[in-house]
Amino acid sequence: MEAVIGVPAFLLFVSLIIFAGRVAIATQAVESAANDAARAASISRSAGPAASAARTAATTALANQDLSCRSTSVTIDISGFAAPVGTPASVRATVTCVVDMADLALPGVPGTRTVTATMSSPLDTYRER
Repeated sequence: MEAVIGVPAFLLFVSLIIFAGRVAIATQAVESAANDAARAASISRSAGPAASAARTAATTALANQDLSCRSTSVTIDISGFAAPVGTPASVRATVTCVVDMADLALPGVPGTRTVTATMSSPLDTYRER
Protein backbone atom coordinates (compact mmCIF):
# COMPACT_ATOMS: atom_id res chain seq x y z
CA MET A 1 0.00 0.00 0.00
CA GLU A 2 2.84 2.36 0.78
CA ALA A 3 4.39 1.73 -2.64
CA VAL A 4 1.13 2.64 -4.38
CA ILE A 5 1.27 6.10 -2.82
CA GLY A 6 5.02 6.61 -2.54
CA VAL A 7 6.31 5.53 -5.96
CA PRO A 8 4.15 7.91 -8.07
CA ALA A 9 4.97 10.80 -5.74
CA PHE A 10 8.68 9.98 -5.96
CA LEU A 11 8.54 9.74 -9.78
CA LEU A 12 6.76 13.10 -9.97
CA PHE A 13 9.41 14.64 -7.73
CA VAL A 14 12.24 13.24 -9.88
CA SER A 15 10.51 14.46 -13.06
CA LEU A 16 10.20 17.97 -11.63
CA ILE A 17 13.91 17.96 -10.77
CA ILE A 18 14.71 16.92 -14.36
CA PHE A 19 12.46 19.71 -15.68
CA ALA A 20 14.15 22.31 -13.48
CA GLY A 21 17.58 21.08 -14.56
CA ARG A 22 16.70 21.29 -18.25
CA VAL A 23 15.36 24.82 -17.81
CA ALA A 24 18.54 25.85 -15.96
CA ILE A 25 20.77 24.37 -18.67
CA ALA A 26 18.73 26.08 -21.41
CA THR A 27 18.90 29.41 -19.58
CA GLN A 28 22.67 29.16 -19.23
CA ALA A 29 23.09 28.23 -22.90
CA VAL A 30 20.92 31.13 -24.10
CA GLU A 31 22.75 33.60 -21.83
CA SER A 32 26.08 32.36 -23.19
CA ALA A 33 24.83 32.72 -26.77
CA ALA A 34 23.63 36.28 -26.10
CA ASN A 35 26.98 37.15 -24.54
CA ASP A 36 28.87 35.70 -27.52
CA ALA A 37 26.63 37.59 -29.93
CA ALA A 38 27.10 40.92 -28.16
CA ARG A 39 30.86 40.44 -28.00
CA ALA A 40 31.09 39.47 -31.67
CA ALA A 41 29.12 42.58 -32.63
CA SER A 42 31.22 44.87 -30.43
CA ILE A 43 34.53 43.85 -32.00
CA SER A 44 33.28 44.37 -35.56
CA ARG A 45 34.45 47.46 -37.40
CA SER A 46 31.04 48.61 -38.68
CA ALA A 47 27.32 48.06 -38.16
CA GLY A 48 26.69 45.83 -41.19
CA PRO A 49 29.21 43.11 -40.39
CA ALA A 50 28.41 43.44 -36.67
CA ALA A 51 24.83 42.19 -37.07
CA SER A 52 25.91 39.29 -39.24
CA ALA A 53 28.75 38.32 -36.90
CA ALA A 54 26.44 38.45 -33.89
CA ARG A 55 23.83 36.19 -35.47
CA THR A 56 26.50 33.70 -36.50
CA ALA A 57 28.04 33.73 -33.01
CA ALA A 58 24.67 33.14 -31.32
CA THR A 59 23.76 30.27 -33.64
CA THR A 60 27.18 28.68 -33.21
CA ALA A 61 27.04 29.03 -29.42
CA LEU A 62 23.64 27.33 -29.23
CA ALA A 63 24.85 24.52 -31.48
CA ASN A 64 28.02 24.06 -29.39
CA GLN A 65 25.91 23.80 -26.24
CA ASP A 66 23.79 21.05 -27.87
CA LEU A 67 20.62 23.02 -27.20
CA SER A 68 17.96 22.19 -29.75
CA CYS A 69 15.45 24.99 -30.03
CA ARG A 70 12.10 24.64 -31.68
CA SER A 71 12.61 28.20 -32.88
CA THR A 72 15.39 30.72 -32.35
CA SER A 73 15.38 34.50 -32.61
CA VAL A 74 18.46 36.74 -32.48
CA THR A 75 17.92 40.51 -32.25
CA ILE A 76 20.88 42.88 -32.40
CA ASP A 77 20.78 46.56 -31.41
CA ILE A 78 23.71 48.12 -33.25
CA SER A 79 22.61 51.73 -32.83
CA GLY A 80 25.78 52.36 -30.80
CA PHE A 81 27.79 52.38 -34.01
CA ALA A 82 26.09 55.70 -34.91
CA ALA A 83 27.50 57.43 -31.81
CA PRO A 84 30.32 59.88 -32.50
CA VAL A 85 33.89 58.91 -31.68
CA GLY A 86 34.68 59.65 -28.03
CA THR A 87 31.12 58.94 -26.89
CA PRO A 88 30.55 55.77 -24.87
CA ALA A 89 28.34 53.31 -26.74
CA SER A 90 27.43 49.66 -26.65
CA VAL A 91 25.67 46.96 -28.64
CA ARG A 92 22.95 44.70 -27.26
CA ALA A 93 22.05 41.17 -28.30
CA THR A 94 18.83 39.41 -27.38
CA VAL A 95 18.55 35.67 -27.98
CA THR A 96 15.24 33.84 -27.63
CA CYS A 97 14.95 30.06 -27.77
CA VAL A 98 11.78 27.98 -27.54
CA VAL A 99 12.84 24.73 -25.84
CA ASP A 100 10.76 21.59 -26.34
CA MET A 101 9.70 20.02 -23.03
CA ALA A 102 6.95 17.74 -24.38
CA ASP A 103 9.02 14.58 -23.83
CA LEU A 104 8.72 14.98 -20.03
CA ALA A 105 4.92 14.53 -20.16
CA LEU A 106 4.28 15.93 -16.72
CA PRO A 107 0.84 17.16 -15.71
CA GLY A 108 0.81 20.94 -15.53
CA VAL A 109 4.14 21.34 -17.35
CA PRO A 110 3.92 23.20 -20.67
CA GLY A 111 5.10 21.48 -23.85
CA THR A 112 7.55 24.30 -24.57
CA ARG A 113 9.46 26.82 -22.54
CA THR A 114 10.64 30.17 -23.94
CA VAL A 115 14.03 31.26 -22.68
CA THR A 116 15.28 34.79 -23.43
CA ALA A 117 18.53 36.54 -22.54
CA THR A 118 19.85 40.00 -23.33
CA MET A 119 23.49 40.97 -23.02
CA SER A 120 25.42 44.10 -23.94
CA SER A 121 29.03 44.76 -24.80
CA PRO A 122 30.75 48.16 -24.95
CA LEU A 123 32.21 49.58 -28.13
CA ASP A 124 35.70 51.01 -28.05
CA THR A 125 35.14 54.71 -27.29
CA TYR A 126 38.02 56.02 -29.38
CA ARG A 127 37.80 53.61 -32.30
CA GLU A 128 36.92 54.99 -35.70
CA ARG A 129 33.28 54.17 -36.43
